[in-house]
Amino acid sequence: MFYCAYYFLLRKETFFNSNRWFLLFGLITSVILPLIVYTKVVWVNPASLSDLTFSQTNLIETASNTPFTINWFYLILFAYGIGFISLLIKFAIDFYSLNSVLKGKKIYQQADFKFIDTNENIAPFSYFEYIVYNSSMYTASELENIIEHEKIHSDQNHTVDVLISRAFCMLFWFNPIIWLYRKAIIQNLEFIADKEAAKKLEDKKAYQYTLLKITTHENCVAITNHFFQSLIKKRIVMLNKNQSKKRNSWKYYAVIPALAAFVLLFQIEVIAKEKQQTVKEVSGEIKSVDVYKIKKNSTDANLNEIKEKLKKLHNVDFEVSEIKRNSNSDLTSLKVNIKNGKQTAQSIQTGENSPIKDFAVIVTTNKDDSKSVGIQTYDEIKNSKTDGEPKVAISKKLQTKTETNGSNNSNVSAKTNTNTNTNTSTTVIVNSDNDTKVITTTKGSTASFSNGTKVSINETDKLIVVDGKEMPSGFDYNDINSKDIKSVNVYTGTNAVAKYGEKGANGVIEIETRK
Repeated sequence: MFYCAYYFLLRKETFFNSNRWFLLFGLITSVILPLIVYTKVVWVNPASLSDLTFSQTNLIETASNTPFTINWFYLILFAYGIGFISLLIKFAIDFYSLNSVLKGKKIYQQADFKFIDTNENIAPFSYFEYIVYNSSMYTASELENIIEHEKIHSDQNHTVDVLISRAFCMLFWFNPIIWLYRKAIIQNLEFIADKEAAKKLEDKKAYQYTLLKITTHENCVAITNHFFQSLIKKRIVMLNKNQSKKRNSWKYYAVIPALAAFVLLFQIEVIAKEKQQTVKEVSGEIKSVDVYKIKKNSTDANLNEIKEKLKKLHNVDFEVSEIKRNSNSDLTSLKVNIKNGKQTAQSIQTGENSPIKDFAVIVTTNKDDSKSVGIQTYDEIKNSKTDGEPKVAISKKLQTKTETNGSNNSNVSAKTNTNTNTNTSTTVIVNSDNDTKVITTTKGSTASFSNGTKVSINETDKLIVVDGKEMPSGFDYNDINSKDIKSVNVYTGTNAVAKYGEKGANGVIEIETRK
């Protein structure tokens, strides 16, 4: 933006000194401004219940082999490093060449200037207080013009501008604008020196002839202000141009709206924060839901933080063990035990080098302030990513409530299937106040234990009843929009047969919609 403002508005004006500071200010602003970020917090509604699985179970998932991917960040960083180091070496060579010209030469001190009359065939130049020239190549009047020009460079410390622009070219070599910007800086410095030198010389035309003569000397020393410049025509044009009118100085302020637009477009970081999730009209029981994510790259500190929050906010005990990580510090083995009063939940994931599947601990607070806990995995197959985070999704789009008869409790144990080539997981929810314990497998079948009796349910053969109406065979309840579901009841075994007869032998799913 600064370069565009200079090129289109200022380069033809004779405000050379102002242009110098404008260009330098542009470099500094271009580095600092992107580091200033304003934060804007946006409160968003939390994910609806349809985005979460509350079925107090967890699916057994098999981790696929991680495909080979190219790390573009390191590749780009490597390319940048090559360019930067190459330019840094070039700068060191130029500095060495300059030092060889200055070292061991006889110096003539005059006021704050140090003159070196060399025998080398090089164009005149200045470097800080040093002014170097070959007197044998010029007449007395030409040499006077050259020295007066270089004094302006030295007196106004133009070498600083040259070095700053060179440093920016090394750091941001990949940006073509920086090379044009450096050219504009150096060219403007020559305009300044030409203008000030012409004021002190009696013959302005002779000075211009000197400029033309020096164009034949192309052997210049880098990182210096040298008298020779390839854009001699522009220098002569600017030297003879009338002074710009002061009212044209408004052009310097034209960049301010552009900077403001830059900040508004790129420097405001929007942070979305979820409101406390309050669940309404879900079986008339749930008040709020809290989700605590456990990812493959979760650190020990993250796990401890979850433990502290669960205990402090919900009085839920959270323990992790059998932690193993691979070379990338990703979790490959993890055992999680959760206890909420008499209710316990367990998740075990084991593997050799494959990272675990991301999952979450769900704490549901009912209207009577009682709490229940559950564990769920991320549905990585059916759901895309949003803002770099997996979208926690419900695979059945249902909240299930299992009802059984009987009063005696039976014990349920979970055996974890371990495979060294892949990552497997098993989750068991046990509620000692409920006769029914549920284990869900990848095939979708459910084993329901009631008073020690095991009943197998084939999910595809379940009778589905929507708003009191029995659905035909093959009906897919996933076609119902989860937002339209008010409540869901699942009946199995004797309960289903008692209510629906033989049609309910394989289980019944009752769905009540908001319609």
